[in-house]
Amino acid sequence: MLRQGSRFLLSRASAASMSWRRQFSTDLPAETVGDSKFNDAWKKLIPNVDMVIVPATTGQMGVLPGHVATIAELKPGILSVHEGNDVSKYFLSGGFAFVHANSVADIIAVEATPLDRIDPNLVQKGLADFQQKLNSASTDVEKAEAQIGVDVHSALNAALTEAVFQLVMKTSASILRWKDFLNKYYDQLGIDDFSTCD
Repeated sequence: MLRQGSRFLLSRASAASMSWRRQFSTDLPAETVGDSKFNDAWKKLIPNVDMVIVPATTGQMGVLPGHVATIAELKPGILSVHEGNDVSKYFLSGGFAFVHANSVADIIAVEATPLDRIDPNLVQKGLADFQQKLNSASTDVEKAEAQIGVDVHSALNAALTEAVFQLVMKTSASILRWKDFLNKYYDQLGIDDFSTCD
């Protein structure tokens, strides 16, 4: 998994625009690990972010313009950045979200990586390794470290499972729309049964 010291900055769009969107930018420490394309993308300003959903320990928390000031501990899970119809997803290993009264939010994560860069095979291997370490741990420190590994890899696995499920649902919806279109088309042609068409 790519190790990143990440800080997200969300700020309200300028008052002059009267837009209900908020700006989203990221700020990384000068020294980061990982490829430069990811770091450059992480640092860019995205001007049309509508909402950010963070994995708070109390549940998923959506941050919109005008959100009430709050502090939330983040658990391992998915950070979703909603920009119009586009949604970018990142896996966070944990951290904190600070939402300020002026519609600015800081999201600080120890580790972050785009969801599509996570290898499911490595997640399964890591989960099995940490479960084995947890079962054989003899000290409280070993148990705590192994439990953290199990929690993070379980959250990674759940995030990947959810991503696959959403892809299947989108594909199924597309197939159903296509089938409805074909049914209407064949009805117009007076064909009652697809099997009669070659």
